[in-house]
Amino acid sequence: MSTTNKYVDYLKGEHAAHMAMFNALEPLFPLISDVGIAMQNTIKNGGKIFLMGNGGSAADSQHIAAEIVGRFKKERKGMPAIALTTDTSILTSVGNDYGYNYIFARQVEALCRPEDLVIGLTTSGNSANVVSAIEAANAIGATTVGLTGGTGGKLNNLCTYNIVIPSSVTARIQEAHIFVGHSLCEILESD
Repeated sequence: MSTTNKYVDYLKGEHAAHMAMFNALEPLFPLISDVGIAMQNTIKNGGKIFLMGNGGSAADSQHIAAEIVGRFKKERKGMPAIALTTDTSILTSVGNDYGYNYIFARQVEALCRPEDLVIGLTTSGNSANVVSAIEAANAIGATTVGLTGGTGGKLNNLCTYNIVIPSSVTARIQEAHIFVGHSLCEILESD
């Protein structure tokens, strides 16, 4: 099999775009650190961390929640984190009875308390169901965090913290979101 084919140049271009985007993340490190400290404080104060998103962001929400409940790198007690993307009975009943835009907001309304922290992952910052849930969390008095990209969208004006990845390419934003998620888990475990 040939070691070079028509996809090598494509992969080189994608790698270069990935590295350029990651190099542009450094200005966000203080904000990411602040969110990590907010997560530490949430756990210290008896709160929980909620995560949500659609599609790949739903999978990332579950991934990050699993790292928090299980472990990231360090042996420790489990910490409370819930991905609001996993209960199909809730998702489908709320979607059917109230509409898809409320599948996360209704869960936030039922489960979230002022001492909690709610993270919404949306590459555009405009996903209606994530926006509705962040609004519900704000009404409760919880700390809210956006993991977005592009311009940051509607979450710019709604979240306590909005980590806006400096890219408009969905794949690059999602790659950065998992880096940020892992970084937040590292900070959370370091305390």
